[in-house]
Amino acid sequence: MQTLSQFQDLFYKYLAENQFDYSPKELYEPVRYIMNLGGKRMRPLLALMAHAVFDDDIEKSMPAAFAVEVFHNFTLVHDDIMDVAPLRRGKPTIHEHFSQNHAILCGDVMMIYAYHYLNQTADKSLVGELFTLFNKTAIEVCEGQQNDMNFETRDNVSIEEYLKMIEYKTAVLLGCALQMGARVGGGSKEDARHLYEFGRNVGLAFQMQDDLLDTYGDPEKFGKKVGGDIVQNKKTYLVLRAMQSDDEKSKKELKDWLKIVTVTPTAEEEKIEKVREIFDRLEVKAAAEELKNSYQKTAFEHLAAVDAPEERKAVLRATAESLLVREV
Repeated sequence: MQTLSQFQDLFYKYLAENQFDYSPKELYEPVRYIMNLGGKRMRPLLALMAHAVFDDDIEKSMPAAFAVEVFHNFTLVHDDIMDVAPLRRGKPTIHEHFSQNHAILCGDVMMIYAYHYLNQTADKSLVGELFTLFNKTAIEVCEGQQNDMNFETRDNVSIEEYLKMIEYKTAVLLGCALQMGARVGGGSKEDARHLYEFGRNVGLAFQMQDDLLDTYGDPEKFGKKVGGDIVQNKKTYLVLRAMQSDDEKSKKELKDWLKIVTVTPTAEEEKIEKVREIFDRLEVKAAAEELKNSYQKTAFEHLAAVDAPEERKAVLRATAESLLVREV
């Protein structure tokens, strides 16, 4: 059985061998820049892990895994433009480091290269199936991003709409990576679909946990300022759940706080504290934890349903557990 670090070593070796050393350099230097900014590389690693559930020659899934990583980074480049974000993984974003035009074109060519690598899958009988799944996923990711932007100016976002948005924006790409790796590794369509659902539900559980950590997490363990979603007036699950309450007084109080734009650290801390008090009063933390646990349970049920020895699924199980067991 291979370990997570072994999968990482193999992927980094492939990344080092595929550095987009092409011309014109003005087009490909930004691609190399974003592809080498780091990150957990979780999506390509999931593809390789899924392959290993059925077959030891995981190099066969490397083109598909790399396609997923190129696509993911393409979305980050364009997301950063839309968000006017100055930093990505602690470094200047491409539109800041180069220019907005560089970033747009860089993203465009990365999207095309995602298909280029996917087409390098050795078993050509699978290419059509992989393209169909990849196209569906890419469209859903774009739809999720658009809905996320739409929600910024809407006051009537439902919990169902929010969950669909995070499913499309985050979870479906995890499922896609797993399903593609499984199929290239020789897994049946049924087993590959179970792994898709495993990844999709892990992604949803992870986002629920992220919503919780942003409000209730330990800043040192969370890795960023707690309460950022509250300060930015984001419509998280916690906010939407609170708005479903019958406590009209608390809902009005929450709405009033979420209208406030804070300009000082002291005002931010007060706003975070007051909104957290409302969440506690309405018991939305427990509701979010219950939903997160439900997604997590469903994910592991799908993993258990995959027709493969448990030892071959162990690294997937351990990886998911490490993602979902973070302290709130």
